[in-house]
Amino acid sequence: MAGASKNSRTTVATQKFIHEACGGEIIMKTLFENGKLKNIAECQKCKRVERRPKDFK
Repeated sequence: MAGASKNSRTTVATQKFIHEACGGEIIMKTLFENGKLKNIAECQKCKRVERRPKDFK
């Protein structure tokens, strides 16, 4: 019984985060500072920056 492999069954889903206060889309950015990678979330409309998208609430 040959089935599909586990990796072929996974789906790629991109999530869109919306800033509730201004209605802008939140995008994730990766910055390289002081030899370390740092992920930040930034609202496109109001340019507010947080550590992750759920911090905008």
